[in-house]
Amino acid sequence: MLLVLRRLKCVYCKQIHHELPDILVPYKRHIAESIENGIKGEVNSVVADESTIKRWQTWFCKIADYFRGCLESIEIKCGSGIVEEKSALSKSKLQRIWHYVGDAPGWLARTVQSIVNQNLWHIPD
Repeated sequence: MLLVLRRLKCVYCKQIHHELPDILVPYKRHIAESIENGIKGEVNSVVADESTIKRWQTWFCKIADYFRGCLESIEIKCGSGIVEEKSALSKSKLQRIWHYVGDAPGWLARTVQSIVNQNLWHIPD
């Protein structure tokens, strides 16, 4: 598959930005849908080996709190109300992400698009 990414020049900052299609996750070689299914443990629908799926799960575990923080910040910044303080003890990291983007298919793409579009894709090591 060949993807052509649009390059856009910002009229304000004068920098070139690349448009990220919603099927991609930056720096990943598989489409977002496959990574999403691997993270959720639905490995029967993923065309990747076990070690790749395990790496995706480890990657998500490491960055889930960062993603949640970014999504909370975006929600506050966009003025969609004050984020309700909910108990995090009974929820998995994935469920806490779903609080912001929903659990319907495409949740990873929605998460990534939101974070990338706000220029917050600075994944901590």
